[in-house]
Amino acid sequence: MVPLPDVAQDHLQGITAAMVTHCQLGHSDHLDGAAKKFLLSQKIPVFCRLDDETFIGKRGISTVPLKDEQRQPFFDGFITPIPTIHGYGWIARFMGPGVGYFLELPGAPTLYVSGDTILTKDVRHCLKTLKPDIAVVAAGNASLDIGKDILMSLDEIMEFIRIAPGKVIANHLEAINHCPVTRPQLRELAQKAGLSEKLLIPADGETLSFSAEPAFAQAI
Repeated sequence: MVPLPDVAQDHLQGITAAMVTHCQLGHSDHLDGAAKKFLLSQKIPVFCRLDDETFIGKRGISTVPLKDEQRQPFFDGFITPIPTIHGYGWIARFMGPGVGYFLELPGAPTLYVSGDTILTKDVRHCLKTLKPDIAVVAAGNASLDIGKDILMSLDEIMEFIRIAPGKVIANHLEAINHCPVTRPQLRELAQKAGLSEKLLIPADGETLSFSAEPAFAQAI
């Protein structure tokens, strides 16, 4: 629904690796034809689920398959895939499996990218036990024309923020046509819940910078 920022192409040139949370069963908002062509042409390795390795690699893209819930090497640090459930009820089977990623890199805050998921025991475990300094939540409360919601409800998003030990960045907002939650709506809910200080809602094209001390995180 919105174009990429003007600086997007410049940032793409600096990419050395990619992570795919899910991509099969029509999830082209996470891995489309242009992305596949870019990854192949630049010979960029793609970290992914074991079940996605063949799907991604059939075009010749270099893949690094990962086992769910196991801490594995990632450059000079580690990556741990956290299983996701992409929806409530039977619609989750239709959407297919996926993962989020918990990243540990030297001299940087730990980062949890939750991926497209509802609030599950695995998500809770990551927030409470692995204690990421920064957590990214898909906060659009997406739904399709059939079935129940395929992302966290607003109540679950607030609980995610409450459980998270550090800052939370909300994404999947106002960019996909099946995600109805708006930035002002989420900001107002967080304020009413007393969670405004923990929540960051980037504007289109905004950059968020973090030091190794997450307490001094700031938007620029």
